[in-house]
Amino acid sequence: MEARILQSSSSCYSSLYTVNRSRFSSPKPFSVSFAQTTRTRTRVLSMSKKDGRTDKDDDTDSLNYKDSGVDIDAGAELVKRIAKMAPGIGGFGGLFPLGDSYLVAGTDGVGTKLKLAFETGIHDTIGIDLVAMSVNDIITSGAKPLFFLDYFATSRLDVDLAEKVIKGIVEGCRQSECALLGGETAEMPDFYAEGEYDLSGFAVGIVKKTSVINGKNIVAGDVLIGLPSSGVHSNGFSLVRRVLARSNLSLNDALPGGSSTLGDALMAPTVIYVKQVLDMIEKGGVKGLAHITGGGFTDNIPRVFPDGLGAVIHTDTWELPPLFKWIQQTGRIEDSEMRRTFNLGIGMVMVVSPEAASRILEEVKNGDYVAYRVGEVVNGEGVSYQ
Repeated sequence: MEARILQSSSSCYSSLYTVNRSRFSSPKPFSVSFAQTTRTRTRVLSMSKKDGRTDKDDDTDSLNYKDSGVDIDAGAELVKRIAKMAPGIGGFGGLFPLGDSYLVAGTDGVGTKLKLAFETGIHDTIGIDLVAMSVNDIITSGAKPLFFLDYFATSRLDVDLAEKVIKGIVEGCRQSECALLGGETAEMPDFYAEGEYDLSGFAVGIVKKTSVINGKNIVAGDVLIGLPSSGVHSNGFSLVRRVLARSNLSLNDALPGGSSTLGDALMAPTVIYVKQVLDMIEKGGVKGLAHITGGGFTDNIPRVFPDGLGAVIHTDTWELPPLFKWIQQTGRIEDSEMRRTFNLGIGMVMVVSPEAASRILEEVKNGDYVAYRVGEVVNGEGVSYQ
């Protein structure tokens, strides 16, 4: 049974209710020695809280993330300052030693994608996004997700709406093959607008110390394999909403060049890569993984490289989805800004040996899944595009 805490800010009373989670596989019990110390920690900065819209928007201007209210450079500066107080942060997940294994933890939210959930009334998939953002981070270390916890905050609890959100979280956990271990529902009157809420999530997984993926063995000549995204996923929505405002289209209008409405395309849930990635890791040759979230290709791929290595991305190796074409054309967004803000149709990048790349691409030909050879590792720094 799952215990969940309902907390009201108006009193100190906490009530427990239980939810049957028998559909989940239960992790085997284990103990933790709190005498152990954390060697690697992660700090996840949510950088999508400001709206960034202006009443006057010159359609000839090139839109960018910073003008939409999100300053990636400021976020990077904060992480540097935190690193002085907590050395070792900066990975996609934090590693905690436990016997011959590491517990790997990650936390995230879904940013201002929630604004579109409020506008479209689509609440039953936003929980998938929530789970995906954390589990996709921790699998970059090779960890198998064990359990997930959520935090749901609102001014006034709408039980029917909250049930829809939790339904999505349950589905995300099912796809990740992890347990929804618990969560907290917080009512905070006057803090949120009527009918609105905020979400955050926390995932914990485990990996053997001998099997951890850390990028240390990456060398020049290794291959970058990209796994397709379902759309924008859960990053960049402050800029997306600025573009939407400029377009004069509604969320019910058709996506130009696409086969769905704008609302459906933008609300498509984030792909959960757990099964596919762990299967590829088990077959061997995977040296590093980058979850393409805020910062796009430009900032996320270098995070997995040893010093002195960079990447070349071949942008003609996959087709830019219609949604990103519309975003760029409508917002007149420069290529460099697109590459540092969005996933551009690739939600996870794997760094693999040439031999593993050949095997993966052969499996693609057999129709086992979709993946692209998007680039390679080179001597140097950063990411260049051809």
